[in-house]
Amino acid sequence: MFATLLPGLLLTIPLGAALGFCGGLFGIGGGIVAIPVLILGFGFDQATAQGTALVMMVPNLLIAWWRYARHNPVNITLAAAVACVGSATTWGSAHFANSLDQGVLRALFALFLLFVSWRMLRWKPGRHDDTPPRDQRLLPLVGLAGGTSMGLLGIGGGLVAAPLLTGWFRLPQRAAQSYGLALVAPSSVFALATYAQNQRVDWGMGLALALGGLATVAGGVALAHRWPERTLRRAFGTMMAVTASWLLAQPWVMG
Repeated sequence: MFATLLPGLLLTIPLGAALGFCGGLFGIGGGIVAIPVLILGFGFDQATAQGTALVMMVPNLLIAWWRYARHNPVNITLAAAVACVGSATTWGSAHFANSLDQGVLRALFALFLLFVSWRMLRWKPGRHDDTPPRDQRLLPLVGLAGGTSMGLLGIGGGLVAAPLLTGWFRLPQRAAQSYGLALVAPSSVFALATYAQNQRVDWGMGLALALGGLATVAGGVALAHRWPERTLRRAFGTMMAVTASWLLAQPWVMG
């Protein structure tokens, strides 16, 4: 059986490398792209695609988290609080994922991404909203939003957290991605455990994606620290807009 899967797995390793680089650059796991590819390219159902993508995301996120923390020290107490809230929310929402309408959730999530990407793409250096930044003691609340997305969809924890951290709390993009990784890295472990418990993981495919990602995630993090703030925000916003468009088109693509 493995021999019949080998050609597909060999094609998947370069895909994992591309996704790992993207995950390191933007502080996300790469599942936002991996899941559509597994569905359309390999015929996976939605839940199995989400669980399989998490196999790749867990090591990518843990490595990216460690490297971001080295370059962008954050308040360890707040980061731990965000991680705990996000992990608990992920664990609970993942158990309810199979009973919810995934199509509606994807559409709502895509519309949210479009709004956030518009906000990020129109950002200019030196321009600030009139409202003051939120009290950073409220940062753990970001874990509720990010953990819910990670648990329900297997993706999106970092995509949800980073815009909230930059927009509501006025954190620099790299610091926001560092806090976001503190949320999604441990949350992804809980999500993977839940999907595996429900037999929704293809370990062979997931490990091939993970192998490719491990080789490139550090390079993505390194590039993130070389790019100017404006370039990083615009690239992140563009990626979110493309992702949202794909998610909105998915019901028609899937036919």
